Amino acid sequence: MKKTLLFSLFIILTNYISAQVTFDVNAIEIDQPVTITVDVNSNGSDCNGLSNPNKVYMHSGVGDNTNPWGFNVIGNWGQDDGVGEMTNNGDGTFSITITPQTYFGLTQTQADNATQIGMVFRNEDGSQELKDNGCEDYIFPIGIVVINFTQPTTPSIVIASGDNISINATIDYQGSTTVLGTFEVFYNDVSVATGTCGFPNCGTTLTNITESGIVKFVGTAPGTSETGEASFEVIVAPTVVEQALPNGMVDGINYDESDATKTTLVIDAPNKDFIYVAGSFNNYNPDNSFLMKKDPTTGKFWLELTGLTSGQVETYQYWVYALNPVANSPTIVKTADPYSTLVLSPFDDPWISDSTFPGLNTTYAYPSGQEREVTVLQTGQTPYNWQVTNFNKPKKEDLIIYEVLIRDFDTDRNYQDLIDKIDYFKDLNINAIQLMPVMEYEGNESWGYNTSFHLALDKYYGTADKFKEFIDLCHQNGIAVILDVALNHAFGRNPMNRMWMNDPDNDGWGEPSSENPYFNQTATHSYSVGSDFNHQQSRTQNYVERVVKHWIEEFNIDGFRWDLTKGFTQNCQGSDGCTNGYQQDRVDILKQYADYSWSLDPNHYVIFEHLGANSEESEWANYRIGEGKGIMLWGKMTDPYNQLTMGYNSNNNINGMGHNSRGWTGKRLVGYAESHDEERLMYKNVEFGNSGIGGNLNTSLGRMDALGAVSLTIPGPKMIWHFGELGMNNSIFTCNDGSVNNPDCKLDTKPQPQWIENWTTNANRSEIFDAWSRINELKINEAVFEGDYTINSGNLTPSIYIWDNSLPASQLKNVVIISNFNTSSTNINPNFPYGGTWYDLMDETGNTTISGSTTSINLAPGDFKIYGNAVPTLSNGSITENNLLRVYPNPTSTSFKINKNVTEVLIFDITGKQVKSFVGGFNKNNVFSIQELVNSIYILKIKDLSGNVQTTKLVKH
Repeated sequence: MKKTLLFSLFIILTNYISAQVTFDVNAIEIDQPVTITVDVNSNGSDCNGLSNPNKVYMHSGVGDNTNPWGFNVIGNWGQDDGVGEMTNNGDGTFSITITPQTYFGLTQTQADNATQIGMVFRNEDGSQELKDNGCEDYIFPIGIVVINFTQPTTPSIVIASGDNISINATIDYQGSTTVLGTFEVFYNDVSVATGTCGFPNCGTTLTNITESGIVKFVGTAPGTSETGEASFEVIVAPTVVEQALPNGMVDGINYDESDATKTTLVIDAPNKDFIYVAGSFNNYNPDNSFLMKKDPTTGKFWLELTGLTSGQVETYQYWVYALNPVANSPTIVKTADPYSTLVLSPFDDPWISDSTFPGLNTTYAYPSGQEREVTVLQTGQTPYNWQVTNFNKPKKEDLIIYEVLIRDFDTDRNYQDLIDKIDYFKDLNINAIQLMPVMEYEGNESWGYNTSFHLALDKYYGTADKFKEFIDLCHQNGIAVILDVALNHAFGRNPMNRMWMNDPDNDGWGEPSSENPYFNQTATHSYSVGSDFNHQQSRTQNYVERVVKHWIEEFNIDGFRWDLTKGFTQNCQGSDGCTNGYQQDRVDILKQYADYSWSLDPNHYVIFEHLGANSEESEWANYRIGEGKGIMLWGKMTDPYNQLTMGYNSNNNINGMGHNSRGWTGKRLVGYAESHDEERLMYKNVEFGNSGIGGNLNTSLGRMDALGAVSLTIPGPKMIWHFGELGMNNSIFTCNDGSVNNPDCKLDTKPQPQWIENWTTNANRSEIFDAWSRINELKINEAVFEGDYTINSGNLTPSIYIWDNSLPASQLKNVVIISNFNTSSTNINPNFPYGGTWYDLMDETGNTTISGSTTSINLAPGDFKIYGNAVPTLSNGSITENNLLRVYPNPTSTSFKINKNVTEVLIFDITGKQVKSFVGGFNKNNVFSIQELVNSIYILKIKDLSGNVQTTKLVKH
């Protein structure tokens, strides 16, 4: 039969058949049966592979040369449902027989245009998969006669009106080497040339082309009637209208606030000649009415879309053309908007559950027949109804930041998991949550640092409104929200990378070209991942500031943790010494970004992950400190703290946990003993701890209380990596199958024992939680912890002294912390600074005291004490500005809790009528049911144990 190929760059079929995958025919034909056999004995894949599978499934798709999976996909990944199941031949091979046209349910048009089949093989639950060497999908061509163009080498070319087109091709027959034959060339289905091939090429030239069209090359194998076809597209450059960009327009989508039927799109694309907007509103078949105009002053392209329906979801791409691109750069790039706030992806979306992102496969369905990401456009959206519009951020000095990877926090791996655990965060008394990147990244189960769209939320975690609900709930409960942002780099799907890329193999992916206005071709520092942004380019700076503005103004985000700030220099290609040293350009640009953040939000948190030279970090930490600002810096102290918890009396100096060790004016060091990048302390305690610690889980857990005492209390912001407070002992290198493999499994999705095994009720683990909760409460609410300090360390009995002499003697103004990380009991002299009575601050009653003249206190191994010169306000029943009664969750649907012991709770509706009351003695975390109340806003009047009364708002929904 005749087989049509849109454009073929394939090598012959026999070269695709490996030792693992074979066919019973010389070539796959779309309407003929083929038996596909996979051999799992000869597992040569470089990634994963099948190991003694009980069943093997073929997950497969068919499409044209733009996407081998584009027409249809057969298989339900991870489901043992028989769809794509192969027959076990009993010798380590598995087979399946299909007729592609019927198996994939293709229309005749799709069958005529199908050029390749994609395959991946898996076991029954999808935990093992087999791909080609190099971890690529198996891709096989379709057809007996295969036409390969050698000129042109891309499926689309752009020419000026009147240009000539040179054509050369080869004819392959039944997978054999290049053969002679005859050919006929058609332009827009009109025959324009015929000829006989002279080995090895068939060629002709079309002259004076003045209109766009399709070149179709029909080749006939010698001595047969078998033919094959291949086509490429010719685009004749149109005349672009030059017209001034309307006032007030910014790059990306500009919604019209007064008219929901129109919007204006803007894109900055230097070195590009013309751009079409292709979308659902023109069936992705744009004519010249969707040719973008060009602003003569800025060179930006823009187009006003009209006739839109308010509230209707539309999708679009930019089709970006260049007449004379640099070598190996494509003439056309089809891409989503770089400033997308929501993108749909054919690579990731099919594996996102509808419960996490409702309507993803219906309302927001990816448009069929397209490739790569598309941007979502929707006029007339209903704004989120924020309950908190004037959140008062915690002081930088008081921050207890809780770092979270949403993917590994709970079972559903979405924002709802965090919302449902708001009481967990409140019980721990943290006052900030820092999320690892939530911007659209490549793949689904990722840490998020492979970001491709910095203004868009990744749908794997949920919708924008659900994210806003989480932020709003945090703000209602006094918790700030900080985002981890990766603006040092971007990855291959990023439109600003793809529009100016080297793509010699024409697969639509590549690295930045020499004309890229955003990225360096070679990273200018020694810690490169992805494509390296050039932060000295004004366009990059504008993009970064738009990202900052978006998350602050649209989502009320309280701060950013800037990932890998060492990469913000242009001076240090390939040099560790240079990268780690002082770089003025990096200092200046990062101050500029901080200034911009503060121009939008004067109290915005700016945190750098620099971990570099103090000469540079000092400039940032002290920057504008007199205005209450200053940039916070990550302070990694994992190794010395782990030496303590493992019980080793070497390399355990913890002085670097505080700002004094750096000579900074302000308390701007975010010190931490654990973060997402470091091995779990508890894992090393159990695996490598000193005698009596290593191998003993409960003993190892018993040393983590003291870790909090000698880390979280030190003045200045501090950070907890999620579930350190429960003694998480799974290695950071835990693999999907539960084994530990360093470093291959670092990014693997982690198990959830903290919830499955109910660690919060485990006495040894909850003891850590309770101790850290009390320490956090002291740190946040007691003014002394904003004072000065000294640390005596470098041994297994570190002590910390904290004071603020500006406070009156009757208040808590001196704190002494002692600890014992030995493996046996030890007598310790607390060296109280003066006599009198000292109070055990971990005793909430305030009744446990000790004399200031005491010179020896016996501490068991892993024990600690925190003493103060006065009873803390937490223990005397008073309510201060920083120790308010808190109601959570809020909003709620059935019940709420209060974080303190209370004697009375009265509930009033918005008219002032009392609708419910609770009178008596209620412990903190008592559940107050409001199941019977209608959804509305209520006023709570709450009386505490000292008779103090506070009122607050509660929303039932």
